[in-house]
Amino acid sequence: MNNGFERDRGEFARGAKALVVLPDQGGAARDSEARLAETAGLAEAIGLVVTDRLALKLRAPRPATLIGQGQIDQIAATARMEEAQLVIFDASLTPVQQRNLETALEAKVIDRTGLILEIFGERAATAEGRLQVELAHLDYQAGRLVRSWTHLERQRGGFGFLGGPGETQIEADRRLIRDRMAKLKRELDQVRRTRALHRDRRQRAPWPVIALVGYTNAGKSTLFNRLTGAHVIAENMLFATLDPTLRQIALPGIDKAILSDTVGFVSDLPTQLVAAFRATLEEVVSADILIHVRDIAHPDSEAQRSDVEGVLAELGVAEATPRFEAWNKLDLLDDTARGALSAEASRREDVMPISALTGEGCEALLRAVADRLTEGHRRYSVTLDVADGAGAAWLHQHGEVLDHWVEGEWAWYEVRLSPADHERFERRG
Repeated sequence: MNNGFERDRGEFARGAKALVVLPDQGGAARDSEARLAETAGLAEAIGLVVTDRLALKLRAPRPATLIGQGQIDQIAATARMEEAQLVIFDASLTPVQQRNLETALEAKVIDRTGLILEIFGERAATAEGRLQVELAHLDYQAGRLVRSWTHLERQRGGFGFLGGPGETQIEADRRLIRDRMAKLKRELDQVRRTRALHRDRRQRAPWPVIALVGYTNAGKSTLFNRLTGAHVIAENMLFATLDPTLRQIALPGIDKAILSDTVGFVSDLPTQLVAAFRATLEEVVSADILIHVRDIAHPDSEAQRSDVEGVLAELGVAEATPRFEAWNKLDLLDDTARGALSAEASRREDVMPISALTGEGCEALLRAVADRLTEGHRRYSVTLDVADGAGAAWLHQHGEVLDHWVEGEWAWYEVRLSPADHERFERRG
């Protein structure tokens, strides 16, 4: 990415020391220690070394610096003592606040949005992922050129197509960013059209699409690998998966379905990322069923659930879309906690306790998903010519063959199908 952000990111070298600061206004769903731990985990995900964490009570935000002068002095003293080159604020900073804090602290300052964007920038592996991250980065950076350049007052003469007489450097840079963003949006629109064609083809097949969603590091990729036999990166690390992955799976009574592994969500997910990744996340919007994978052993599991549901609503996922909650990481719970969890799950039809790591509960989850997808299916008797192999394959692919026998030139099938699929089968000949 050729933008202002790239010009001064030397502090992001792996092994750089960072200080995490939480301006705590109270009333949050998570306690301050949990927020600090998560932000430290985000920093460590890109190789930063977090040397200390500070939670500061914030009574009233300051327009110029967010926090008070005494708190600035405290952070500056800690940063000097820890030799921290980077101060990460678990908050949203305006460009002015970011610039003023950098001046006061004599260190590079980034906010939560900047940190998440940096992680996504490092993790994007596909051309589409890189397009999406660059678009989000440019959108975020456009308002922060005032921080990224030291020669903004300089004017440039008019030459070629780069600008007219007297155009300031910042105006030229903003125009270049706008032009680049417009180009990226056109390319992502093409991605969106291509995805729409693929989805339309799948719907005509039709194969049900099951999307795994959940908070980052909840175990989605581990479950995806368990169910598909794939080898998607699955590490105990925030945002280990960024680019989407689709694989074919078989379910009880359903010969073929598509399972989608998606990027993990996080609290306060930057709006730039939600917008940029909308093309990818349309797989979630159009899914036939969602499996919300939750790290049930995490102390903030309920707050994480709320964050995920908030992002799904922002994406436009209909509340009517069927979904299950897979309460993952049973293997991390002691016997008492497991017993309480199992008792609670038994009272709900939409919850399945599992361990993606050991496989416990995964078969029951697949059966529950298959039952939900085949709700309304009926039993039909079908007669085919024994030579009609395509018809027999269609029945196996789209329904559940309960019984089958051959008499002379005819093959008889007892099969469970949806009424729509039975009608399609009747029309095929």
